[in-house]
Amino acid sequence: PRGGASLRLCSTRGAQEGISKPVIDRIIRVDHAGEYGANRIYAGQMAVLGRSSVGPVIQQMWNQEKVHLKKFNELMVAYRVRPTVLLPFWNVAGFVLGAGSALLGKKGAMACTVAVEESISEHYNNQIRTLIEEDPEKYKELLQVIKQFRDEEQEHHDIGLEHDAEATPAYSVLKTAIQLGCKAAIFLSERI
Repeated sequence: PRGGASLRLCSTRGAQEGISKPVIDRIIRVDHAGEYGANRIYAGQMAVLGRSSVGPVIQQMWNQEKVHLKKFNELMVAYRVRPTVLLPFWNVAGFVLGAGSALLGKKGAMACTVAVEESISEHYNNQIRTLIEEDPEKYKELLQVIKQFRDEEQEHHDIGLEHDAEATPAYSVLKTAIQLGCKAAIFLSERI
């Protein structure tokens, strides 16, 4: 080009040979949506319990979720994956779930954390299996990210248990309801 400007071709990781674009699109789209939703859940919990004794614990978990979301924002661009069209819904639903569970008190917020993080850990494990079956070398970077985030989500789950999540009234009903919502959110976000 004239004027000394250099022409820079757009290169992305998505252009790597042999990767399955549909698999990558589905995984990154749903993980981005999940981390976005998790951020909104913790925002809702902090809005209610931020100044309570459990506020610093929630903030610590939220800070990790912010890192997760930042990484998936980067991967969305790198692999040219469009976000789910449901993000505006997850924005509201996540905040309402976080604030609503926090209105039940510390134990309610922690019950929500346990339910969500258990679902997400299971979901990440399924993705790890899928990528290993596809080709662990081609998906090495993504596998490392998902494994790290899975381990951190499991830590959040354990923190919730340590903070009396199971002592929440109707714990098993609340946990089951939240996990059904998580499964529906995963199913929809992978596809839409």
